[in-house]
Parts: sequence; C-alpha cells; structure tokens
Amino acid sequence: MRWIRFAVLITIVGLLQAGAINVFAFKGVCPNLLLIFMVFFSIYSNTSDAIISSFTIGFIADVIGGSQMGVDMLSFGVFGTLLAYLHSVIQIRKMPYQSATIFVISMLTGFFAGLLNHLFKQPVPGMLNLFFISLYSAVVGPFLFLPSVWLMGIKTQRFRK
Repeated sequence: MRWIRFAVLITIVGLLQAGAINVFAFKGVCPNLLLIFMVFFSIYSNTSDAIISSFTIGFIADVIGGSQMGVDMLSFGVFGTLLAYLHSVIQIRKMPYQSATIFVISMLTGFFAGLLNHLFKQPVPGMLNLFFISLYSAVVGPFLFLPSVWLMGIKTQRFRK
C-alpha cells in the first residue's frame, strides 16, 4: 500500500468528518466517512494492510469523536480485521454488496462502541440514530470507492471472457 497517500487521504477525510461533513447533514444525520474508508481499505487492500489501516482509522475516529479514547479504535480494528479476513474468502466488488457491507459493519461497530461506552459509563447514542447514520453511509459509500481506487493507485483486476 502507498502509505503516504493513505495518510493524506485519511487526514483529509478526518478533517471533513470533524466539521465540513455537516454541510451534507440530512435532518441532523451525516455519513460516517471514516467508517466508509475503513470498509474501502478492508476490501481493496491485502489482509495485513487492511488490519493496520482499520486500527489507524479507528484511532482517527477516537481523536475527532470525543468519546472514550480507544473505543472506536477497538471497534474499527476488530470489525475491519474480520472484514479483511472475510474478504479473502468472498469478493465484495459490486456496489450493492459494498453498500450492504457498509451498512452491516456500521451497525456492528456502532453497537460494539456503544457497548464499550456503556461499560465505561459514557453516554451512548441511540440505536435509531445509529441506524440512520449506517443507512446514509451505505448509500453514499460505494460512490466514494471509485475515485478512491484511482486516488490510491490501486490496481483492480478485470476479467475478460
């Protein structure tokens, strides 16, 4: 993986997630860009790079999130690792499957982070809010994958008949 491109892209995405994404908020709900890119790198990278990028993106989510430190890093890392290992068995290349993957991973990471926050006696966001953030992320996410593949210089395999 090209780590300098990764660092620049995740820094830009983190800054967008911290403040500028509120422009695209729909009734107070905005997509989780960091989670979308965690799923992107879990799908388009090899397993070891996906694990490293998942924990790194989780750390960035912790820094900008304002919740208990380490909760997002742990939840993003665990589910990014599971997705990377799952992707080594099942190819997730079509947009509807990518969208479903983003939705499921977003729900799982949000639920796991909420559970960890509850254990640490921190406020837990509502499940309805988590559902709408996951849905919005699932709709927007696959459309961000194609420019990200180009920007990261990832070679996609094209099979011919």
